[in-house]
Amino acid sequence: MAMGKSFSSVSFIFLLYLLGSGSLHVDAAVKRYQFDIQVKNVSRLCHAKPIVTVNGMFPGPTIYAREGDRVLINVTNYAKYNMSIHWHGLKQFRNGWADGPAYTTQCPIQSGRTYAYDFNVTGQRGTLWWHAHIFWLRATVYGAIVIMPKQGTPFPFPQPYRETNIILGEWWNNDVEEIVKQGNKLGLPPNTSDAHTINGKPGPLLPCSEKHTFATRKDLSLENHQCCTQRRTFLCGRGSLYDSATQAPGRYFMATKPFMDAPLTIDNKTAMAILQYKGIPDTVLPILPQLPLPNDTAFALSYNAKLRSLNSPLYPANVPLKVDRHLFYTIGLGINQCATCLNGTQLTASLNNITFVMPHTGLLQAHYFNIKGVFTTDFPDQPPKPFNYTGAPLTANLGTTLGTRLSKIAFNSTVELVLQDTNLLTVESHPFHLHGYNFFVVGTGIGNFDPANDPAKYNLIDPPERNTVGVPTGGWTAIRLRADNPGIWFMHCHLELHTGWGLKTAIVVENGNGPNQSILPPPKDLPPC
Repeated sequence: MAMGKSFSSVSFIFLLYLLGSGSLHVDAAVKRYQFDIQVKNVSRLCHAKPIVTVNGMFPGPTIYAREGDRVLINVTNYAKYNMSIHWHGLKQFRNGWADGPAYTTQCPIQSGRTYAYDFNVTGQRGTLWWHAHIFWLRATVYGAIVIMPKQGTPFPFPQPYRETNIILGEWWNNDVEEIVKQGNKLGLPPNTSDAHTINGKPGPLLPCSEKHTFATRKDLSLENHQCCTQRRTFLCGRGSLYDSATQAPGRYFMATKPFMDAPLTIDNKTAMAILQYKGIPDTVLPILPQLPLPNDTAFALSYNAKLRSLNSPLYPANVPLKVDRHLFYTIGLGINQCATCLNGTQLTASLNNITFVMPHTGLLQAHYFNIKGVFTTDFPDQPPKPFNYTGAPLTANLGTTLGTRLSKIAFNSTVELVLQDTNLLTVESHPFHLHGYNFFVVGTGIGNFDPANDPAKYNLIDPPERNTVGVPTGGWTAIRLRADNPGIWFMHCHLELHTGWGLKTAIVVENGNGPNQSILPPPKDLPPC
């Protein structure tokens, strides 16, 4: 396994399957969970500190549901921080009120208050995850979501016997929020993490890890079974999700380390866990994995190029072939003036040279209740001034425009968005997540996007369907979707550092005219601003 970049708290989650003839049984169509946000002392790397958790667990509890279920999650905040939780990858059809990003679809849950997330699982199955969506609290507030098919509907691969959730994250010995505040005051990035983790544990290569190595034991031995994806190495950007089968019975190390092909400082430590089959004694030395080099760009590009949708009669890939709206967003990292920062400058991020400013009122509330002065809908479809995006570094001050500017999109229209990395300060890969939607990744490349020639190379037959996509270092990615989910939906780099610097925006998808084509009314217990 290979992780994405540093400066983010949770990288990705995938479901490690064992295949067999066992059955998965869920009785109820309504799933209820109680999430208590509370502080707990946790020790890693010989350092103990208080962290924010859900129900005292790190990582938090797993949400289990079937496609078609209704899920009710009651969140009570006992911590000193405001809280909101995002159910990453769930489409929340017409129901942005349950999406979770603070000040986008809701104001945060204040300390001592409760909010009930109420949503239906519609047209989705597989492994997703949830995490805090305010400040850097997702450093410790995260967990898995497992959505099984409807009763009587087969899996799109041999049915699992059992599963194990593998969540990759990071650990800081000191308080993450204080580290971030210190970096912001200086106008610099915060200190990198002290370790990477697998299910909250760094593994045996780091200090004091005797009790902090995740180990899972499987009670079934199968020879050379096949599944949806059977790989020894995964390349996973922040917020990405994969389902995978295991290897032949044995005792294995699972390992993860960062992939970084840009000249940036990262936490380059390796986290490890153990996978052990029943009947394999503890005395067997685990088999060591062989990971690619941390800057192996060729591996990363070839890995992503092999990803495909199922595109079967049961799971068709409905790629939009005709595009109503073409969007082109440039990704900028650079320097702006800052009178209160070290050396009078601060690192800043932008899309189309706009550094997004979060409002103090939820965007969806302002949209639904027609509250003026919260946002505008004039986000440009193109960058204001074209240039050689991936040429020689342009180290001058960005001089970005600050604003809460959104793009308005007509209901049921088809959209193509090209995300272009730039070399304003340095090139870098960026994992972009769009809330409320899955989209098709129809093309990607290195260098500047060529609108005359690159679209001819698109995969419009079976491109991968994602909710988060990596824009390659010094390159571009093109996605397509149909805007059939009305509401306001956040789109941002999933590196928490870059999001905080302003690398984000939101889209307003207008209501349609027919039934089930408009935003649902808000819940009565919507958190106050």
